Amino acid sequence: MHILLSNDDGYFAPGLAALAEALAGFAKITVVAPERDRSGASNSLTLDRPLSVRQAANGFYFVNGTPTDCVHLAVTGLLGELPDMVISGVNHSANMGDDTIYSGTVAAATEGFLLGIPSVAVSLVASGADHFDTAARIVVEMVERHSRSPLAQPTLLNINVPDVPYGSLAGIEVTRLGRRHKAEPVVKTSTPRGETVYWVGAAGSAQDAGEGTDFYAVARGAVSVTPLQMDLTKYSQLEGNKNWLA
Repeated sequence: MHILLSNDDGYFAPGLAALAEALAGFAKITVVAPERDRSGASNSLTLDRPLSVRQAANGFYFVNGTPTDCVHLAVTGLLGELPDMVISGVNHSANMGDDTIYSGTVAAATEGFLLGIPSVAVSLVASGADHFDTAARIVVEMVERHSRSPLAQPTLLNINVPDVPYGSLAGIEVTRLGRRHKAEPVVKTSTPRGETVYWVGAAGSAQDAGEGTDFYAVARGAVSVTPLQMDLTKYSQLEGNKNWLA
């Protein structure tokens, strides 16, 4: 089995190293990740300049582009063979609810999915202890399960793991995405030269966090596994729009 690993925290991130180490005994591993932190890059592709690929001392490849660039380059030209799976992470913070729209971690997995490869995004809902080993172990279990019994449909999974020792997890739950409140206001400040600059505000707190959501599962100490899709069509509105345009 050949697994392509990527992330949005950069090729030097501890979550990526933990994942590569955990999977090394189970599969052939190739790592292609951004050269720096590209959190929030979403599904952006770099089209206005060429990209370079370099290799670190540990064998990881790194790209001066986005997480989507990394997976796209790897699958469409860099690798000599198509990987059997794309795994993105372990991200150092949650990717739940609305986070998935902005997440470079989810975007890397999405690119694999769009290229026809079973793909998984995994994030650690970090609270300071940083149990990347717990998240990596969950991924190994998922890969083993997929190897024994592949899902019948094309696979794009978003996994969020509580930041606790593996033995403290309260199981694994299949969930839907919750929703956050709107983001906090931008933070306005000044540079030493007196220029006004803005920092994007923090993400909002959970708004839809009821039973069955990813927020609910993680809050009670369980791993959240959410199947994602890329069809953004609002089917319930098709007829109404047809009548509106008639």
